[in-house]
Amino acid sequence: MPIEANDIQDRVRRLQVKLYLAAERSKNRRFHALYDRVYRRDVLERAWREVEKNHGAAGVDGVSIEAIREQGVEAFLDQLADELREGCYRPLPVRRVSIPKSSGTGTRNLGIPAVRDRVVAAAVKVVIEPIFEADFLGCSFGFRPKRSTHQALDRIRGGIRAEASAWVVDADIQSFFDEIPRGKLVEALRERISDRRVIGLIQSWLRAGVLVGGSVLHPETGTPQGGVVSPLLANVYLNQLDRAWEERYRRLGELTRYCDDLVIVCGTRADAEAALQALVGLLAELGLRVAEAKTRLVDGGQGFDFLGFHHRKVRSFRNPSVLFLASWPGHAAMQRARERVRGLCARRNCLRPVMDVITDVNRFLRGWGGYFRRGNSTRHFHRLDLYVGRRLARFISKKHDRSGLGFGYRAMGASGNDLGLYHLVGTVGAVAAHAGR
Repeated sequence: MPIEANDIQDRVRRLQVKLYLAAERSKNRRFHALYDRVYRRDVLERAWREVEKNHGAAGVDGVSIEAIREQGVEAFLDQLADELREGCYRPLPVRRVSIPKSSGTGTRNLGIPAVRDRVVAAAVKVVIEPIFEADFLGCSFGFRPKRSTHQALDRIRGGIRAEASAWVVDADIQSFFDEIPRGKLVEALRERISDRRVIGLIQSWLRAGVLVGGSVLHPETGTPQGGVVSPLLANVYLNQLDRAWEERYRRLGELTRYCDDLVIVCGTRADAEAALQALVGLLAELGLRVAEAKTRLVDGGQGFDFLGFHHRKVRSFRNPSVLFLASWPGHAAMQRARERVRGLCARRNCLRPVMDVITDVNRFLRGWGGYFRRGNSTRHFHRLDLYVGRRLARFISKKHDRSGLGFGYRAMGASGNDLGLYHLVGTVGAVAAHAGR
């Protein structure tokens, strides 16, 4: 009989709180009785709901989430539980796909595991994440419960506010997910987990291979980017970097890390240079490298990009003697937004009703604007509003076999509300000024 969703949430939450408190009380404790909790029915039900919520494509076996629903989720979870209990579960290779990088240069390889493997990975994550959360430091924000990109940005703003003349190490780790040394990763996991079967599960995913074309490759390093448990494994591994920085180099600057992207706010250029040198050394100890093309030293006035925003110290209009850290959508973020709007208003959509297209545009703008509204984004919002208006006017004109923009603008103006088009200007939220002289 299926467990009610609220009961699953409550029971799994109690398990996670229990594990977290146990790990918090004893920082040296290694947990050994975890494997049987992975195939607990409530944990598997919770894992299935997480995978189902995220949708996602089928893996190498071609079995989709929809197919599992049609065949019966209960039977699917029963089979997974039996395989885990009997020790005969074997993961399939992940299917590799390449997507354009957000920077617009090159592609990023993603690994798509089979749905069954995603569910088991989600169940393992449910069990082990609270243990490692008890160890993670406050400088880490990426892919963690109750942590967000905006919290990371607030930390950077606070660090720059505290420094009268701030210098920033803007760094990225070279091919991080592809180059994680698996042996060292397992050692980091064993600091807290002594259950050999759980460690064996994680190692089986690392060794499962990657299907590229018609061949299965077996890389000796890395963890597939796109896997359910990969962000947690990344944080477990880089927590060693966080600890070493806080213990040995905190005096040089304040580290803020979002997975493999990080920023160090320093007081002087000399501190920033020393911080970068220290970072290179710490990463070398972990078998990693900085991405030289994406790593640089900047002062607050030059500006830097982090988590989609461009950050720069600017003078206040009201009081030019006051400097504060302003943030607005970066060039890459603006470019991606324009590309998205252009795609939604493309000629291929001319057979669709105009209001349906506007609904899709509004949905995108609300999501995009909801992220970038926390900052000094009004000018950039205004530019994007103008761009969206032009693209929509052109779309309406093309739909009615008219040239130019005039027909589309007149149709929008005649409605009295631009046909219900969402406008970004006026939605910017307040952010603490963090001003300093």
